[in-house]
Amino acid sequence: MAISGINHLAFITDDLDGTIRFYRDLLGMTLEAGVGHDGYRHYFFRAGNTLIAFFAYQGAQPMRRKFHGSPTREPMGFDHVSFTVDSRAELFAAKDKLEAAGFEVTGAVDHGLLWSIYFFDPNNIPLEISWDIMAVKKPPAVADDGPLAIVAEGALPQPGHWPEVTTPTPAEAMTAHPGNGYDMQEAALREGRAEFTEEYRALQEATGKAAE
Repeated sequence: MAISGINHLAFITDDLDGTIRFYRDLLGMTLEAGVGHDGYRHYFFRAGNTLIAFFAYQGAQPMRRKFHGSPTREPMGFDHVSFTVDSRAELFAAKDKLEAAGFEVTGAVDHGLLWSIYFFDPNNIPLEISWDIMAVKKPPAVADDGPLAIVAEGALPQPGHWPEVTTPTPAEAMTAHPGNGYDMQEAALREGRAEFTEEYRALQEATGKAAE
């Protein structure tokens, strides 16, 4: 198993139109895909190799606003999302664009490894845009006044802490059942908006049918 990046981050919105206006039209992301049925919608935006997803449904409410990184007693597991730009000019162009659109922006802030600006989307989701100013050559690069022994073990996965797999899933059992959004596949193919990956096409050829 190798984690190569973030596939998508998922959030909730009570205003999908406003969310599309913000992420596609203001931040410049691609509206990648979406599915909707019975008043329920799930839409995806692409930012480089990462997807940002939103669920919209009746009764959804904006999250309670909490500034990035500030302590809270709320039972929250999410703090904020940071997007990357490749230059100082692009960082301040984003700041200017957001402020021109009426969004309050904090920063830029120098965090040592990167500069960041902070703002909120229309759903009160705390967002950050970052410009990397250093490249870590020998990870982990840590400055901690209470050093953790586990960090001293290094940046790479340490073996021996979890059981080994003894009953791996056989290839013939590697199947999936249709779920929400499955109908989008046929529509996307029919309209020429998407195509199967090479591995999935090979799976279809090997089984003589579309994988379930």
